[in-house]
Amino acid sequence: MIEDLLVSLVDRFNRRTQENPGVREELRGRDRIIQLNFTDAGAFTLELKEGKLSPPRIGNGHDPQVKITTDTTTFQSLVKKEIGPIKAMYSGKLRIDASLEDKLLLRRLL
Repeated sequence: MIEDLLVSLVDRFNRRTQENPGVREELRGRDRIIQLNFTDAGAFTLELKEGKLSPPRIGNGHDPQVKITTDTTTFQSLVKKEIGPIKAMYSGKLRIDASLEDKLLLRRLL
């Protein structure tokens, strides 16, 4: 289930930021609302606040700075590193609506 995968990713991200002062410093002051739109499983919202991701909430976020649209199969392939984000975007399987700075920040999520 996609929600279980999201919970696992959030836990991994939060452990990594807790253990790595460099990552914490990079995220300082970058609070964001991230909306994940799965074409086959609905929407989920994550909040990045003070270098920590909140558990995923079902539904759209209020005024998200980052919107990611994909399907669950592509997302799982991205997480497993079976496909890269550039290839997924060029094939039309992944869309990221965000500033360039926020797109670069996303590399920390996977």
